[in-house]
Amino acid sequence: MKNVLILASGELAKHFVQWVGTSRIDTNQYYITCKKEEVAACATSVDNITYIDIDPTSYMRVKNVMDDKNFATVFIVMDNRKEAEFAYKNVRMLTSKSFIVFVSNWIDIKFDDDNLTVLNINEIISSNLYEKLPNVPLIAKNIGLGQGEIMEILIPFGSSFAYRHVGAISHRKWKIVALYRKEKQIFTNSATMLQPNDRLIVIGNPLVLEEVYKKVNRRQGVFPEPFGKNLYLIIDMKEKKEDILIQVNEAIFLSNQLKRSKLYIRLIFSNNFELSNEIRALQTDDIQVLITYEKNKVIEDMDFDISKYEIGLFLVGRKHFFTKACRDYLLGYNRPIYLFGEKSLFNIKEALILMGDEQVMESLSASVFDFADNLGLELSLCDYSPEGDFGDNEKIIEHYETLSRLYNFKVSIEKKPVNPVRALLDHEEVLHITPLTSEIKKFSLWKLFSTEPNNYIMSIKKHPQLLLPVNN
Repeated sequence: MKNVLILASGELAKHFVQWVGTSRIDTNQYYITCKKEEVAACATSVDNITYIDIDPTSYMRVKNVMDDKNFATVFIVMDNRKEAEFAYKNVRMLTSKSFIVFVSNWIDIKFDDDNLTVLNINEIISSNLYEKLPNVPLIAKNIGLGQGEIMEILIPFGSSFAYRHVGAISHRKWKIVALYRKEKQIFTNSATMLQPNDRLIVIGNPLVLEEVYKKVNRRQGVFPEPFGKNLYLIIDMKEKKEDILIQVNEAIFLSNQLKRSKLYIRLIFSNNFELSNEIRALQTDDIQVLITYEKNKVIEDMDFDISKYEIGLFLVGRKHFFTKACRDYLLGYNRPIYLFGEKSLFNIKEALILMGDEQVMESLSASVFDFADNLGLELSLCDYSPEGDFGDNEKIIEHYETLSRLYNFKVSIEKKPVNPVRALLDHEEVLHITPLTSEIKKFSLWKLFSTEPNNYIMSIKKHPQLLLPVNN
């Protein structure tokens, strides 16, 4: 049993004492100084509270109380500055070791005391008001280090974290320990699916949690958001005229389907003035043609375009993309990439994505649905395995089916014991959506001699492909 002395007077003290009276902690014994007229307002029937009618500024009266008991903590909650300072000095003359909590309404009050905590009322109120502002995370100040390593985060509608499993979210330096849903506390595990309006209790490095907070509150937009706003077609003018015009027309078609986006066409290595003028004639308010004549200015011009025009999706021919310089440059921006295929997007009615790692699949799912929905494509989630070993993919299927209901957009689940490369080649009119993983970033023609099926996926020229960055 620990003894706690509360030297109290004033309105704030009355409210504090009432809170103490509702405490469910019965291992403390409270001794509270109250004036006669305050006792009636503060009194409770709790057994571990004793009210003492003395003047807390009187050294002798306080000494009589403290001589009888050993107090671990002394609270000074008084609305008169001089009386509060007298009370503090009296306690310190009686004991130098007891921990004192001094409630202050005065910004200039200071004490040189290692066993003292000064709580400034104005700072506490300001801090609580600040936390009520939009987009301000709620952190635990009086737990742990109090530096933001414990945080509460609300999942808004449209968040990229909604409808994802806890186990599929990368959290090496932070962890979701619990959540609150419909006024109930839920302890999370890897199978727990997060939902809009969940309040997450997370713990980890404060700097990491600040970034997590921003990501949770970053809403998914209409594709290509959240990566950017507009489309960027890169045309290598050294390619055949027929191929160039097909790419231009397909890019215009895609831009029209993604109604909120504009199309910027950058012609590089331009030496065909007739063809350049033919493409420039296609310019409208939503289509802009940009030309680079000098080889040494290509990177500079593209850097400028990507920054100025809020580029969110690159469109590029396969031959040009798989030159090392182009691939390394585009992958450095970590944005979606559309690769043209032998089959044209005009006639395609189905988007297909192969089953993969749970974290990756959930990370790119919102963009997959958004893109397929905007283009009016049917969506198939395909689990192809030569051995017929489909593994434990129930969480991925649950996630995609949940988004299917949310988007009111049907997704077909297809399981076949087949080689994925052959299965893809058997399809005639599909758009292949695939994650932009480290394997693709390191792809080379030499990998075609590998026995790993994924190394063959990028070699398929038949279908157009949409490469989506993985969000960790």
